[in-house]
Amino acid sequence: MRRGFSKDRGTVRLRTALIGGLCRDAVQGDQMAGEQSFKAVVNDTNPDSGGKSYALDITGANYNHFLGKKIGDSVDGMFVGDGEIVLNGYKLEITGGSDITGRPMRPDLDGSGVKSVLITAGIGYKGKKFVNKNSKEYRYKYDGLRRRRNLRGNVISQDTRQINLKVVESGKGSLAAIIGGEEAAVEQSSGEEE
Repeated sequence: MRRGFSKDRGTVRLRTALIGGLCRDAVQGDQMAGEQSFKAVVNDTNPDSGGKSYALDITGANYNHFLGKKIGDSVDGMFVGDGEIVLNGYKLEITGGSDITGRPMRPDLDGSGVKSVLITAGIGYKGKKFVNKNSKEYRYKYDGLRRRRNLRGNVISQDTRQINLKVVESGKGSLAAIIGGEEAAVEQSSGEEE
């Protein structure tokens, strides 16, 4: 007798059908309970900013605008942010992202599903091996070291939770002034007067 199965197969089928139904109800209830959203991480490419990045939420109709976009696509800044914090006049490029579990999106994998890929060092795998010698831990980077990793495809789907964006064209005002609010605007205006 195989492990996990009883002699009466009818009870096994009934049990899995009940579990499947409960999981399906839980998933549908979870989707209906909370509004879907992305966390957008916008990287300011302006050399004066020092490479700062800002986190914004994308919800509502703006959420639907991002579904189906690929890594490398350009997006208008008016779709990023909520309320008064909107990046009007900015042009942004999608550079990556991750899903609910933290799996990175890889630009060379087509689709939005999870794929098991044999990869070398790069996106999704650092390519280091830890070795213990004489009660110390050393980190080695061998040539040709490959690992099989589960990675997400390059298309944004409902499972995506974070989208990485970089500024291609700047709008009026700096990102710090728009996102940071009045404090950043006051700092800039005092800097301009000097």
